[in-house]
Amino acid sequence: MNDEEMPRPVRLSSAHSRDLGEELRRARRRAKMPSSIAASGMEWSIGKLSKLETGSRGTDVLDIAALLGQYRTDKATREHILTIAAERDTGSFVRRHNRSPDTLAALRVHERIARTVTAYEPLTVPALAQTEDYALALTGDRAVAWTRMDRQQEQQSARRELVVYLHEAALRVRVGTPQIMRDQLLHLTLMGGWAGTRVRIVPLTSGFDAMLRNPATLLTFDAPARPVAYAEIDSVTVFHDDSDVVAAYQRKMDHLDRVALALGESRKVLARWVNAYEREAA
Repeated sequence: MNDEEMPRPVRLSSAHSRDLGEELRRARRRAKMPSSIAASGMEWSIGKLSKLETGSRGTDVLDIAALLGQYRTDKATREHILTIAAERDTGSFVRRHNRSPDTLAALRVHERIARTVTAYEPLTVPALAQTEDYALALTGDRAVAWTRMDRQQEQQSARRELVVYLHEAALRVRVGTPQIMRDQLLHLTLMGGWAGTRVRIVPLTSGFDAMLRNPATLLTFDAPARPVAYAEIDSVTVFHDDSDVVAAYQRKMDHLDRVALALGESRKVLARWVNAYEREAA
């Protein structure tokens, strides 16, 4: 078999390449340009553009600059995407945001294709389990609350497996009014009965646990895509698909599985706090 007959190796997408691809897809959609016209303008096949937007192939920064020129992107968007394109893919990257990471391309693209999502929060309810009123009270931003509801709708429509771990401290810390807390905990109770969804509580009686100080989310995908882990830290969110880092997140989730209450006991804890907030709201 000569070189021309040799099959090209399949390029596996990474968290970083999918992030870049999603940013490019968003830029094209904002320009209201069909993929066929965008590809023709670059003298590419539609397949090449599609693979670039899904992260399964790359191209050089000059090509990306030319593509963005076609889309007539604004300066801030252009600089943001070119910065991502110039980054070295190390298996970890940081994305800045304002009040929340809900609109980040890296977050939304991975949630959209995930097979399972496992989320843990020590002091608040995880975003994918929040009610709209709780999200508004927590963030003070109606747009963020609506975006969070969109994320949840996508999650429910895809029927992917969702595991929510939260510390009992998150039930104790009041966000908004007693009524908001009561409704939020009732919502968690209902979620626990949905197909493919588990809600488990880490009890206050478990004491201090160094492994559970910080929030974490772990997403898995159909093979051969590697798992992606991320954590929100104030005004940035850090994403990883490096195998060693992901393994550390997996150990954290395994630890949570051991220390969290079983589903039935978790429902009892939720019911106790619902009653407490019900009395306070009366």
